[in-house]
Amino acid sequence: MKQQGQKKRVVVGLSGGVDSAVTAYLLKQQGHEVIGIFMKNWEDDDRSADDTGAEIDPGYCTSNIDFVDAAAVADVLGIEIEHVNFATDYKDRVFAEFVREYQAGRTPNPDILCNAEIKFKAFLDHAMRLGAEKIATGHYARVRHNESTDRFELLKGLDASKDQSYFLHRLNQAQLTHTWFPVGELHKTEVRRIADEIGLPNAKKKDSTGICFIGERPFREFLNRYIAMEPGPIKNPKGQTIGEHVGLSFYTLGQRQGLGIGGLKAKGAQKGGGEHTPWFVARKDLQTNTLWVVQGHDHPWLLSRSLSALDASWVAGISPQASATLSAKTRYRQEDATTQLHNENAAGFTLNFPDPQWAVTPGQSAVLYDGEVCLGGGVIAAVVQLEAAL
Repeated sequence: MKQQGQKKRVVVGLSGGVDSAVTAYLLKQQGHEVIGIFMKNWEDDDRSADDTGAEIDPGYCTSNIDFVDAAAVADVLGIEIEHVNFATDYKDRVFAEFVREYQAGRTPNPDILCNAEIKFKAFLDHAMRLGAEKIATGHYARVRHNESTDRFELLKGLDASKDQSYFLHRLNQAQLTHTWFPVGELHKTEVRRIADEIGLPNAKKKDSTGICFIGERPFREFLNRYIAMEPGPIKNPKGQTIGEHVGLSFYTLGQRQGLGIGGLKAKGAQKGGGEHTPWFVARKDLQTNTLWVVQGHDHPWLLSRSLSALDASWVAGISPQASATLSAKTRYRQEDATTQLHNENAAGFTLNFPDPQWAVTPGQSAVLYDGEVCLGGGVIAAVVQLEAAL
């Protein structure tokens, strides 16, 4: 990894995972004064007891377990660790918006808002009060200072399969000025190798895939605590009712699993055999409380050539040039797609795609890139699909 300049006081967000652990190790190896912070941002860890009083394991990693892992890492590395509770900030700045978006029938990305409002705002502010000159996290991204523009740039992580710049696109110049992403210079296999080599207790801990700070829990069950189920019809493109949904908030565009309607056999399949063509969620009509589904991954209802986005945020503090040809992601893990940007106003923009994009989802983020540089993005508000609705 690149040497991080002169020695500084660096506060590292220790999550209990291997990436942040190796981040702290690399910075300490460079001679920096490293302090660990464990952020607790969710009060309810879902622990309960059975009839005998014995604690029941909920089946996913809770914040208490994560803190134990983070503390064990700090002990091995010989650094201090502080447990900080940002639960109020999280519920006010992130979770409330998360629930509002689901209630409106959209599919938000809480990790993006969590990064902008908690990890690089509340956490950054706390670190600065501790006298930190820099903060660091285990994200797979990079920060570069562009001498010609005198601005900081957010770059993709070198490991394309782990790049997390999509989740960080709302970071601004003030935040990037104080931020390092050491493992962004490495591949995940190298991070694992370092952790194993130095004997970190979480070297083989699996990567988290749950909601930011809320964790890996049964999502529909969790969401139902805050949003009531409102059953309604599931209809196919012919307008035929083929099932019942539990509530539009509990589905997302492109969803294939958990629809409860099975699949129809592909055309020409023999009776008693053959493959079934799966159903996909294609539209949600809040006015009639109808979930529309289609068969086939490439059905026209799932494809779009244009989208409009609001709540734009640009890393450089200014929007890219109008009519610029860039690349974009409309969801994480998606391949970069060539697009043309049209600025509508300071807060929004439109993207046009020469190649149709699959299951573009309101509430998710459209993130723009110029090569390896993440420029920023906005929240998808509307989509123009290839085929009109009934």
